[in-house]
Amino acid sequence: MNNTQALEIAHAYVNAIAAKDVEKIVSLSADDVVCNSPIGQLQGTERFRAFHDGFARMSTKLTVLAVFGGEEQAVVVYDVETHPVPHAITAELIQVKDGKLVSTEVIYDATPFAAYMASIQPH
Repeated sequence: MNNTQALEIAHAYVNAIAAKDVEKIVSLSADDVVCNSPIGQLQGTERFRAFHDGFARMSTKLTVLAVFGGEEQAVVVYDVETHPVPHAITAELIQVKDGKLVSTEVIYDATPFAAYMASIQPH
C-alpha cells in the first residue's frame, strides 16, 4: 500500500477547495464521509457537497500554508479570504481509508463569522 496516500489525497482536496471544484471534492470522498466543524457535524456526500458549495460561494481566495501526512492521516493548513471575514486560518485533520477521504475535522476560529452573522439583518 502507498504510504503517502493520505498526503496525496490531502493535496488534491485542498487544491480542489482552492479551485472551488466541489465535484472534485466529492469524488475524493467516501459515500459516508463525516465532517466536523465549529458549525456542527454532517455525514454523507450530499451534505458534504452542500457544505463545500456554501464555502465556495463565501471564499474569494485560498492560500495553502502547509500539507503534511502519510498513509491514513493528513493535515492541511490554509488561509482563506471570505466575503464576511478577510482572513481565516483553517486546519483540517483528514482521515483516509481505501483511497477515499472518510473524515475531516475542520478547525478555525468561528468568532468573526458569528459576529458577521449577528450583524446581518433578516430580510
